[in-house]
Amino acid sequence: MGFLAFLILGLIAGAIAKAILPGRQGGGIIITLILGVVGALLGGFIGSALFHVPMGEFFSIWTWLLAIGGAIIVLLVYGMISKRSVR
Repeated sequence: MGFLAFLILGLIAGAIAKAILPGRQGGGIIITLILGVVGALLGGFIGSALFHVPMGEFFSIWTWLLAIGGAIIVLLVYGMISKRSVR
């Protein structure tokens, strides 16, 4: 999968992850999209390390599930960090 396809995958995964998470998360759309790309990277790393599932094809269901799962993890961690720094 090329860099542009991976970038698009991360952007979409970040938007889906934000829609899945309940409540209001801090940060705007730009932060969400950046965290989605980071989450897609994290999901790809976790998928290849734990499940031996590579993020190879753009239209593979495993690729999307790993990217969205990674984006959810990153958004949750970002939410915990941003709430702690506001206090």
